[in-house]
Amino acid sequence: MSTSFEHPSGAPVAVYTDIDDTDVSGGIALLEAAGFTVRIAGSRDATQIAAVAHDAEALLVGYATVDAELIAALPRLRIIAVMSMGYNNIDLDAARARGIWVCNVPGAATEEVATHALALALHAERELSFYLGSATPDDWNSRAAVAPRRLSELTLGVVGLGKIGQALASVAAPLFGQIVGYDPLLPDTAETAQSLAQLGVERTSLEEVRRRADVLSLHVPLTPETDSMINAAFIAQMPPQASIINMSRGALIDEPALRDALDSGRIRWAALDVLSTEPPQPGHPLVGHPRVTLTPHIAYFSNRTDAEYVRIQAQNVASWLITGTPETHVLAPTTS
Repeated sequence: MSTSFEHPSGAPVAVYTDIDDTDVSGGIALLEAAGFTVRIAGSRDATQIAAVAHDAEALLVGYATVDAELIAALPRLRIIAVMSMGYNNIDLDAARARGIWVCNVPGAATEEVATHALALALHAERELSFYLGSATPDDWNSRAAVAPRRLSELTLGVVGLGKIGQALASVAAPLFGQIVGYDPLLPDTAETAQSLAQLGVERTSLEEVRRRADVLSLHVPLTPETDSMINAAFIAQMPPQASIINMSRGALIDEPALRDALDSGRIRWAALDVLSTEPPQPGHPLVGHPRVTLTPHIAYFSNRTDAEYVRIQAQNVASWLITGTPETHVLAPTTS
C-alpha cells in the first residue's frame, strides 16, 4: 500500500519507490516545501511503482530498477533521482531518449566508504576472522594457517581515483609500502599529478596495478566496460595471495571466478560490501566462504550519512522544480 502526502489539486507529483528502513521524512518535508505532492510506493516492483507514479514528474529511487518499460509507463516523468552515487539501476538510454534528468548523490559518504574499505583490508590482512574466533581458553594458542603480512611491505592498488579512491589513499598511505592507482577518466594534468603525488599514489596502467597490487580495492562505477572486469584472466595476472576489496558494485567481479581463486588459494582473501544480487540468494558462491569478509552494502552508513543521502536526493528534485536544473545530475536532457 502506498502512502500519500496530498497537496492542492494541480501540484506536481514526486514518488519514492523503495525506501526500506530509511527515514525519508526530511526529504518529504523538503519536497513539500518546494510544492510537490509526495507519495511512497514502498516497492521495487515495476508494476506497483507504475501504479503509484502514473502521473509523477519526479521519481526518487532506492535500489529499484528503472528500465525502459517503466519509463514508458510514466508519461509525465521528467526527473529521476537515485539515493546513491551509483546509478546503474537506471536505463540511461531510455531516460535520454525521453529527455529525463538523472541525478545521483556524490560525495555524501566519501569518508565512510574509504574507511570501510581500509577496515575490511585490515580485517583481511590481520586474519581477524580466525583470531576473533580463537580467543577462547581452548584455542588461545592457535595460529591461522596463513600468517598476517606486514602492511609496510605490501602494495595497495586502487582502481578508480575519484573522491573515494583518493580518500582511501589518504588514510592508507601511512600503512602500506606503496600505493598504485588507475583511473582512465581522471584528467592527465600537472595539477592531477601533483595531487596524487601528495597522496603518495603512483598513477599507472590497469595492467601495472593488476601486476603489483597485493591488496586491490575497487572504486569504479558499473558500466559495460567494468562489468566483470575482475574475472579469471584478470585474477591470473595478480600477485599470488593477493586480496580483493570491493566497495562499489558487485557485478564488477565475476563471482564464480573469484570463488574458484579463493578455493585454489590463488586469492588470499576477498572483503566485499557488495554482491551482484542483493540480498544474495541461497547458495551464493561467496556467502559463508571461510576466506570472504562480507558486509551488507553498509559502507556508506554512519550517524551522518542517512539523513544526508535523503536530503541531497530530495534537493535535486526540488532544485529542478524551482530553477529548472538539479544540483548533481549525471544526465541532462539534450537541447536542439
